[in-house]
Amino acid sequence: MKLRTMLWVGALAVMAGCGGGADEAAQSRNDERAARAARLAYEGEILAWRDQRLATLKRPDGWLSLVGLHWLTPGATYVGSAKDNGTRLAVGPAQIGMLTLARDGSATLKLHPGVEAEVMIDGVAPEPEALVPLASDATGPATVVSFNKGDASFVLIKRADRHGLRVRNAFAPTRTRFPGLEYFDINPDMRIVARFEAHPPGKTVEIVNVLGMIEPMPNPGTLNFEKDGKVFRMEAVDEGDGRLFFTFADRTSGHETYSASRMVYADPPGRDGTTVLDFNKAYNPPCAFTPYSTCPMPLPENRLDLRVEAGEKKPLPFPE
Repeated sequence: MKLRTMLWVGALAVMAGCGGGADEAAQSRNDERAARAARLAYEGEILAWRDQRLATLKRPDGWLSLVGLHWLTPGATYVGSAKDNGTRLAVGPAQIGMLTLARDGSATLKLHPGVEAEVMIDGVAPEPEALVPLASDATGPATVVSFNKGDASFVLIKRADRHGLRVRNAFAPTRTRFPGLEYFDINPDMRIVARFEAHPPGKTVEIVNVLGMIEPMPNPGTLNFEKDGKVFRMEAVDEGDGRLFFTFADRTSGHETYSASRMVYADPPGRDGTTVLDFNKAYNPPCAFTPYSTCPMPLPENRLDLRVEAGEKKPLPFPE
């Protein structure tokens, strides 16, 4: 009787052991399926971001449509595409009007007689020979002076202590012949959880742009992260929307990626003081595609001794 009981207990133990193994195998399969689903969801997120990036870049009023940047000095200048204008545009009516820039940065545009039939001011037809105040992009949206049936325009921009006219043309070859974007393979290892360290409120940092101009920008803090056994620290800029913005260079710069820099955003940190720095969403600055931009250069702290093999590669050559 004792032998039979012992055999029965042994059988139950074997059955229990087999059941445990089956449970572990099932859990392993479930984990694999969950990991695969998460990986596919992440890849879908990055591909959707790339689609949006390209769509934004190729907008009729996007960076690829830039055809001119004309720096102004205080005083009056005639604006238009004719040769006798003080500020000659690459596109648009022969004479648009007289632009006057005051020393305090305020500006007006006195429209040329008859040109009101060809231009729009912020999408509205102006009165004949109107005197139009021009807002720059210094504190908000700039006044848009559009023409060529809305396919071309200019706005007043301010960089450091200088003002200029930025001119767009939806039919610029840089836009109509744009060859597209090239990326590194999606690399989940370059999606990094980083810790935010805040600076004292109101701190700014001097940003130098590609033209050598210096502008102070809000500098809310740093992101600190570890990669390949090293600790990196990047200084953030706040462009006004609360996100953390970084212009950076790395060991791929000038090789696989654009030589001057790339850019990337991170969301504000959560309650635990961390956020995600996803280099798969790193992208080229506008100056990679046009000479008519004023891109910021990386701060010394944002020049990484690291190969960031993720995100956008250097611009593709235009087709012959």
